[in-house]
Amino acid sequence: MPDAIILSDGIAEAIVRPDLGAGLAAYDLLRDGTRRPLFRRAPEGTADPFALACNVLVPWSNRIAGGGFSFGGRFHRLAPNLPGEPFPIHGNGFQSAWRVAAATAQSVTLALASDGPGPFRYDAVLTYALAGGALTMRLAVTHRGTGALPYGLGLHPWLPRTPRTTLHAPAAHVWLEDARHLPAGHVPVSARPEWDFSTPRPLPAAWVNNGFDGWNGRARVDWPDRGLRLTIAARGGRGDALRPLSRYLLYSPAADAAFFCVEPVSHLVDAHNDADPAAAGLFVLAAGDSAAIECDATPG
Repeated sequence: MPDAIILSDGIAEAIVRPDLGAGLAAYDLLRDGTRRPLFRRAPEGTADPFALACNVLVPWSNRIAGGGFSFGGRFHRLAPNLPGEPFPIHGNGFQSAWRVAAATAQSVTLALASDGPGPFRYDAVLTYALAGGALTMRLAVTHRGTGALPYGLGLHPWLPRTPRTTLHAPAAHVWLEDARHLPAGHVPVSARPEWDFSTPRPLPAAWVNNGFDGWNGRARVDWPDRGLRLTIAARGGRGDALRPLSRYLLYSPAADAAFFCVEPVSHLVDAHNDADPAAAGLFVLAAGDSAAIECDATPG
């Protein structure tokens, strides 16, 4: 696998692709002499970031509509970055080659200096670390531009979907989407029982690509047919730079899909065009300001 870095603590193994957006090609539990994927495994040597086990989202998550956004009295233009996708999506970190800043057998720190997209000028630092089988992912960004800008961060793991998979991820509201995959209002999760994960429940059989807010930062995936469990725990508020993740996106195209995604993110879809970007989860960074997110994935 080109430019791959393998991390192992004897309980779990993660394969990192610095050349492919600093994403993960695998996160596996090593049990009884077998390798059991906790995130889906990427095809050997893939060059497609969306075939990976996890993507890194910086300097924003998901879509920004309208050709860009207005902030600080200016319109900041952004171009689409994926074929067939009319809106710029997920920033540019997932499409960039990152530099290895430090590495051990159980951890790696990667760095990216980006002049773009659009008005964004930033430095990003990403650390993956394994301990006791748990994977910690920490992503930090520092704004290098001359004027303040709204930033957002997120993680995009791809999880195996089996017929008996259940998800427990309590949230207050679910955001509906229109035909362009943009927000179309929100309702209490209790109004959509098939999307109410306040107790463990099977994944929806039909298409789901929705944002959830009022999340406490914890989600649990159970695979009873595999004898596996994974807990996702987002941290926040332990310092000026560490921001809470109180939202997640749930994506699964169909019941027969081999994957689904639970994406811890700082902000709502198209938050840059929200009437109140800060309330939608973005954080405004002046030159030299930093922000970070941190999330653990723990097998059980």
